[in-house]
Amino acid sequence: MHFKENDAKKIVIYQTIYMSFQSLGLSEALLKAISKKGYTTPSPIQQKAIPPVLEGKDVLASAQTGTGKTAGFTLPLLHMLSENPKEKFKPIRALILTPTRELAAQVYANVREYSEFLNLRSAVIFGGVNQKPQVANIRKGIEVLVATPGRLIDLENQGLLSLKRVEVLVLDEADRMLDMGFLRDIERIMKLMPAKRQNLMFSATFSKDIRKLAHGILNNPVQVEATPDNSTVDAISQKVYRVAKGLKTGLIIKLISDGNWKQVLVFTRTKHGANKLCKKMVSSGITAAAIHGNKSQGARTKALAGFKNGSVRVLVATDIAARGLDIPLLPHVVNFELPNISEDYVHRIGRTGRAGASGEAISLVSADETTYLRDIEKLVGIKLPVEIVEGFEPDPNASTQPIKQGQGRQQRNSRPKNSGRSEHRGSNSRRPKRTNDGRSNSRRS
Repeated sequence: MHFKENDAKKIVIYQTIYMSFQSLGLSEALLKAISKKGYTTPSPIQQKAIPPVLEGKDVLASAQTGTGKTAGFTLPLLHMLSENPKEKFKPIRALILTPTRELAAQVYANVREYSEFLNLRSAVIFGGVNQKPQVANIRKGIEVLVATPGRLIDLENQGLLSLKRVEVLVLDEADRMLDMGFLRDIERIMKLMPAKRQNLMFSATFSKDIRKLAHGILNNPVQVEATPDNSTVDAISQKVYRVAKGLKTGLIIKLISDGNWKQVLVFTRTKHGANKLCKKMVSSGITAAAIHGNKSQGARTKALAGFKNGSVRVLVATDIAARGLDIPLLPHVVNFELPNISEDYVHRIGRTGRAGASGEAISLVSADETTYLRDIEKLVGIKLPVEIVEGFEPDPNASTQPIKQGQGRQQRNSRPKNSGRSEHRGSNSRRPKRTNDGRSNSRRS
């Protein structure tokens, strides 16, 4: 029996609070790895998700970014696989699907860390890089595969991997999967796996589209929620600066310089905007790098590494490219432009205030973003405090009408140079075309 939208009352909601990882029933090898990472108490989403996953149930889990949801499915998944070892040749027994390369790499890093003391092999595959090293790892035999949909379908089409032995499927950041137009890919991948398997769906939000997707994949799921839908982390200080559109660049440079901010993640709405802002910052003496879909995977990896080690002070990113970034103790997130999809605001500011740390989220809002701001405040349920900096006042004569769809955007049919194989090669051709960030052209803006 599948999950039905009108059967919400029948869904079991786990609310039991455990005091330690030991009480969750995880193996000693996993507990050793957890301890090595310095964790002692599971987060709320881990407390609620791990027990039903260990029981073999399908799970529909909601948790905002930065709450430890990756460990919420990684730990029980590794426990189950290690407790039931297979033959010497290791088939793919668990598939973790993610929407972006960065998130895939981050999840894989967690899998590697948590499985350090287990006899399990894992691999990650995504587009934008040469497939040969990825294929070589798969041929050695792996049990856990972390993948983006495009590269997974590409390699399966070539006969280089098989999903016929998959026991557990994880859809991570399921809301973003749908946002990026991966529905047809997901449906195609479903047909490549055994019908009898455990399914885990993790999402930052429980939208109608997510529930519809769950209806087609999950069987009698347990629903777990660590926080209310679209809530923002309490540890994040949020503020709005009202400013004229043409003065935003000067204002953000002033805030970073005067505040002596050492590590700042800045969001722009477009790839072109990210490049332009990055150049302005560099010319002002602020080390900065841009990360978006038009950048090669090598350039994206280099920019992120520099940001983490402190050699790059400001990382300017688009929403898709930033999904999955895990930067410990990130103090500042700036919305240079507000997102036109309100839920993206929650994802953006969730990059700071992670794992109980405090953080600051600042939004530079011009007149044409007034509607976006109102929608965001309605979504998160709070009125954001507003400040105006002398010399950077908002334009009283500017229109408050939102920017028209496609206005000021670069052409969508451009292709990143030197990016290797397409991330979405092998996908259904009837699906809407995507931009280089992976967004569907049918997505509202």
